Amino acid sequence: MIDVRTVDLPEVTLAYRVSGPADGPPLVLLHALGERASDWDVVLPGLAPGHRVYALDLRGHGDSGRPGAYGLPAMRDDVLAFLDALGLDRVDLIGHSLGGAVAYLLAQAAPERIDRLVLEEIPALYPRPASAVPDDPDEGVHFDWAMVRAVKAQLDDPDPAWRDGLASITARTLAVAGGPASYVPQERIAELARLIPDCRLVTVEAGHLVHGARPEEYVAVVAPFLSL
Repeated sequence: MIDVRTVDLPEVTLAYRVSGPADGPPLVLLHALGERASDWDVVLPGLAPGHRVYALDLRGHGDSGRPGAYGLPAMRDDVLAFLDALGLDRVDLIGHSLGGAVAYLLAQAAPERIDRLVLEEIPALYPRPASAVPDDPDEGVHFDWAMVRAVKAQLDDPDPAWRDGLASITARTLAVAGGPASYVPQERIAELARLIPDCRLVTVEAGHLVHGARPEEYVAVVAPFLSL
C-alpha cells in the first residue's frame, strides 16, 4: 500500500509517497526533471521490499510547492530538511537524472546521512551548449516551467565544485548507465564512477529511462546492491 503525504519544510511543502514496512531501513527515491514520485511505482514491488520507501516530489514538481526559487542546491537542501523532519538519520538514496545530481550533492554535503547510493543515468557534469525551453509552454503540466528553466541553466553551466566533490562521497555507490541509446554521454557516467571512491558501474541497455523502460533488469541490478 502506498500512502500519499506532505511535509512542511522551512522553504517549501514537499509531497511524498511512502510504502513498505514501518520498521524497514529507509530508502529515498528522487525522480528526474519533469517527473514525479509516482514514476518509481513500476519498480517498487521488487526494488526494496524490506525497506520503508519514501518517493519525493522535488520542489516545483508534482504536488510539491512551487516557491519560485529553484536550483540543485535548493533541492539538495529540501531533501536534507525532509530527512530531518521525518527523523531519518541515515538512508539509502536513489536518484535518476536530475534526482541523481541532487542525490550526489547530498552525499557530498552530508556523507554521514547516506549508506548506499544509486545514481541512474547522471554523468559527471561539465558545461554544455544551452538547451532551449519554450517561452510560452502548454498549460496543465505537473511541474513549474520556471523550475525547468532554472535547473537547465545550472545543468548547462554547472558549478565545477559539484564534479570535484564526487571524490568526497563516502557512500557505497552503484552507477547505472543506459548504454548507447541514451542521450547522456556514457563516458561521463564512467568518469563519475571513477571519481567516486567506492563506486561500481553497471550498464542496462535501455536508454535514459532505465527503470521505466527495463524495470525487471533495473531491479535485477539494484535490488541486490540494496541488500548488501
